[in-house]
Amino acid sequence: MTLSTNSPAVETGGRSTPTSRPIWIRWLTKFVAWSVGLLAVGILSVTILVTVALAVAFPNLPDISDLSDYRPKLPLRVYSSDGVLIGEFGEERRNLTPIKDIPKVMVDAVLAIEDARFFSHGGVDYKGVARAALANLGRMKSQGASTITMQVARNVYLSAEKSYTRKIYEVLLTFKLEHLLTKDQILEIYMNQIFLGNRAYGFASASEVYFGKQLKDINIAEAAMLAGLPKAPSTANPVANPKKARNRQLTVIDRMQETGFITAEQADAAKAQELKVRAGPDEARLHAEYVAETVRQLVFAQYGDEAYTRGLNVYTTLKSVEQDAAYKALRKGIMDFERKQVYRGPEKFVDLAADAKLSEETIDEALSELPDNGDLLSAVVLEASPKRVLAVRQNGEQLEVTGEGLRLPQSGLAEKAPPKIKIRRGAVIRVMKTGKGNWEITQQPEVEGAFVALDPRDGSIRALVGGFDFDKNKFNHVTQAWRQPGSSFKPFIYSAALEKGFTPSTVVNDAPLFFDAGVTGGQPWEPKNYDGKFDGPMPLHTALAKSKNMVSIRILQSVGAQNAQDWVARFGFDAEKHPPYLTMALGAGSVTPMQMATAYSVFANGGYRVNPWLITRITDQKGKVLVESQPPARNESMRAIDERNTFIMSRLMQEITRSGTAAKAQATLKRVDLYGKTGTTNDAIDTWFAGYQPTIAAVVWMGYDNPRKLGDTATGGVLSLPIWISFMETALKGVPVREPAAPEGVVNVGGEWYYEEYARNAGIGSLGLSDKMPGDPNDPKTNDPSLMNSDGQPPATPAPTEEKKSILDLFRN
Repeated sequence: MTLSTNSPAVETGGRSTPTSRPIWIRWLTKFVAWSVGLLAVGILSVTILVTVALAVAFPNLPDISDLSDYRPKLPLRVYSSDGVLIGEFGEERRNLTPIKDIPKVMVDAVLAIEDARFFSHGGVDYKGVARAALANLGRMKSQGASTITMQVARNVYLSAEKSYTRKIYEVLLTFKLEHLLTKDQILEIYMNQIFLGNRAYGFASASEVYFGKQLKDINIAEAAMLAGLPKAPSTANPVANPKKARNRQLTVIDRMQETGFITAEQADAAKAQELKVRAGPDEARLHAEYVAETVRQLVFAQYGDEAYTRGLNVYTTLKSVEQDAAYKALRKGIMDFERKQVYRGPEKFVDLAADAKLSEETIDEALSELPDNGDLLSAVVLEASPKRVLAVRQNGEQLEVTGEGLRLPQSGLAEKAPPKIKIRRGAVIRVMKTGKGNWEITQQPEVEGAFVALDPRDGSIRALVGGFDFDKNKFNHVTQAWRQPGSSFKPFIYSAALEKGFTPSTVVNDAPLFFDAGVTGGQPWEPKNYDGKFDGPMPLHTALAKSKNMVSIRILQSVGAQNAQDWVARFGFDAEKHPPYLTMALGAGSVTPMQMATAYSVFANGGYRVNPWLITRITDQKGKVLVESQPPARNESMRAIDERNTFIMSRLMQEITRSGTAAKAQATLKRVDLYGKTGTTNDAIDTWFAGYQPTIAAVVWMGYDNPRKLGDTATGGVLSLPIWISFMETALKGVPVREPAAPEGVVNVGGEWYYEEYARNAGIGSLGLSDKMPGDPNDPKTNDPSLMNSDGQPPATPAPTEEKKSILDLFRN
């Protein structure tokens, strides 16, 4: 039989021949074969491309070996002597915290929301990377799939650019980090490096910024709030947007429960807990901004820009308790003065809409521009009448002011008040709590002040307040304000007189003096006492206690202005700022409060010149001491004046605080070891009190930056002394009474102390001081009877013509 070629396939051994297979099977086989081949080629190509990319990219990756010793940018921090933070400088607020010191609740919260598989994966979440790549395709927007290791790679080394190239580098860096570092090291870097808003870097810093507490003290609710910040740290933090921050916090709490870090009961409790967020500056902090700025300048001069990134810790001589007392005393003194001034009106006016939401936004914007100033709070008026003012704070708190709280702004509440000062709806005003807990309307003060306290034994600065408010006026009045000291300068003239034979019992005439134009070269000068009265002959100790100007001038005439200028330079004053003319007797020169404190320290420590100093040591972030400073031990090379002089001057100034112009000091503080002098310049432009106890010297100044009269009743005893007393109530608490012992070379006669060589003349004064009067007897002006003083003696030789106008600067009390 002949078989046709078109005959069907014959089964052989139970198998069909190829001709028996359907055509679609043959095509499918070919497709699979080609697909596998192409896939293999593709994989090979990709492998080659990746290999080439790695070969090109890997050498360009940054060296990450330094991360094994992680050293982020750390700010410059300034501390008081007892370790209280008073200042922080640098772009990044950060407290470097080892992983072992980070509480478990904080770690759990971060892992729950950021990377729950952190300890089990190799650094890359492949599903997340794929999802991010698809999202980037066309939209260039990350879906947030990065692991903690990837975030460390990005935050430490890479830019914020969103591209495939950066993503490749990020993945490569991640592998490199996982190979080089342990999981704990990576987590430690993340917890310290991440930006969390408000200049806070790392969770330890954020805990202090938002909650005012150390990281170790936070609870679940607070940890969840902090852990939610990395997603949008600037716009969704609890200060910038509390609502968004709250929503994110709830998400974190849910994730902590889902991942098993907390129980359902703990989650419910955390959600219900009300958080106390610091919405502004921490008012409980120690206010030492002028000190911190001074330290910043000194450290920057030494280290340059590196000062702000090395994590330097600077420790100062400041006593935190005394600094706080000084700050509060000065502010209270200034605000007490401000209550007696004319009301100058609201700081701003805004239009409040009828719609509550729009009105709230307007109020928030207005008060953001005029933030609180310590206890001087800003508020917007909602309703106003002569008997009641209703205002609202930025946090929504409404407050009512009535009665005594409306005393200052009465002129602004009057029906016919000028528009600029009228308190009405929409007015931005200042309010503060009274001692009784009620509200009062006040205003930002225009007057300024300064306070400084030194330890006279070594010159260490114990407290310094350079002005009412650092944010408002950064000019440091303690070190930069050159002002006329008035009668607070008189002790230095009396000190010079002791070296010329004067004694506390020397009698000098408190009688009128007159110098006509022929003597002054300008206008006639007829100095007066503060009270306008003349009490006639009196001993020196009484004259200083009563701050008698005529007596001081006569003493300077006798001592000689040039001799006095040389003498005051011993105390640290600049001689050229105290021209050798008679007006020096009344404090016509220029001093700073720091100079005055240094000078009075000479009286307090027995005659030694000590220089003020502030920095005790500087350490790095690990505590290694880089610089340490101690004052030199006192020795005779530092002696400025005889110890006998300081002893007698202290006795004279003790009488001032007992019965003179500063009698309120001993009466209030109930102790006798207080010494000092009030000072008020002509027309009450400046007021002073400078005083000391043997362990502390302090100076208070008040005045306007643009000099003008403080008021008819303004004196050093009225304005500056109460501030000094308030400070000393804290500084001398628990300090034993300590009066200086009589040194060798002084003797007591009739209850008064004298230099031993002058004791034989004890009690014998000189009204005319004729044996001590300067002046040329051949000069016709010196012997002109019309120019004779009431005691028949001529005035001092006149000053050169170009300086004669300074003689018209008169001072009182």
